[in-house]
Amino acid sequence: MRFLHTADWHIGRKLYGYDLAKEQEHDFAQITKIALEKKVDAIVIAGDLYDRALPNEDSVNRLNKMIVELNLKLKKPILAISGNHDSAARLNTGREWFKATQYFLNTSIEEAMTPVEFSDTQFFLLPYFQIFQARNFFADESLTDLTVAMKKIIKKMKENFAANKKHVLVAHFFAAGSTKTDSETKIEVGGLNAVPLDLLTDFDYVALGHLHDVNALHDERIKYSGSLAKFSVSEAETTKGVWIVDTEPFHSDFVAIKPLNDIVLLQDRYEELISPSVYNEVDNEDFVAITLTDKAVIPNVMNNLREFYPKIISLSRENQIVDLPKNEDIVLELDPMRLLENFFEDMTGEKITEQQKKWASNSLERVIGGEEE
Repeated sequence: MRFLHTADWHIGRKLYGYDLAKEQEHDFAQITKIALEKKVDAIVIAGDLYDRALPNEDSVNRLNKMIVELNLKLKKPILAISGNHDSAARLNTGREWFKATQYFLNTSIEEAMTPVEFSDTQFFLLPYFQIFQARNFFADESLTDLTVAMKKIIKKMKENFAANKKHVLVAHFFAAGSTKTDSETKIEVGGLNAVPLDLLTDFDYVALGHLHDVNALHDERIKYSGSLAKFSVSEAETTKGVWIVDTEPFHSDFVAIKPLNDIVLLQDRYEELISPSVYNEVDNEDFVAITLTDKAVIPNVMNNLREFYPKIISLSRENQIVDLPKNEDIVLELDPMRLLENFFEDMTGEKITEQQKKWASNSLERVIGGEEE
């Protein structure tokens, strides 16, 4: 059997305030193309279909459209689970009807115990869970440790292993030895935040979600697909894509996808960054993270840079700002309002507005006149 492994779609996610709807639809179109070209038998989505437990109407409509495209139009079975960003209760609505079209969506531990079966492969779909849910399922109040809970879950799953089939676990958690990026929400269950890899060796393949970098874990049969889009500056240089997995004989290939608008990292002096030889190399629709190497204060720096890079998502400095030497005699001769204007510009990088000056002037007049609020 051949299937496509993806995860962490996070429909509805924004990148530092910028809407990613077009980027996510572009990524989905590439998944669809890959699924057809590789002739996969099914599509696995390992959690975090939505970015929020209460997605807005647009996000719901867009995810529904994607599921319809894959499941109803292309007739591809879908095996999905809820992640820590999803609302299990809301995703579960309509689950019994979904099965009629081979859209298998699990949102509870109990559902994970019954495998979804194909000719040569069993899929165990284990959604994100909290430790109290494991206690309730096993009716064991002493259960407070994630490792113990996973041992019990896997032991119960193995009771339904078919000897003549391959076994695939689909799950959403942090596996021991993995590395994280800034855009992931930390999962901690029962005081622990990692599942030991040696608990997972009974499965022929483990399709994981939660971590957004495909290289977060290096294991032949336990893999993260990573997110489809880049959700933070720390993911700027990561490659996005999906796994194509064959169960017999076992083989896996990572197929990269190309972002519609990428995250570009720039590090240089201000004067270099506003040079045509630099900014003309960056697409106006790309998201830009800038690190300034200047040590001096640069007035109105963000607004000035936006003239050349419209989608700045991050602005930082490599070095600490060093104030330029000033003539103290000249500074002391300035009137209080002028001092305030200089101070405001040095601290914010922007000029004080006329309304702000009016407020400051009125306050200053009251102070000088001895008025009280």
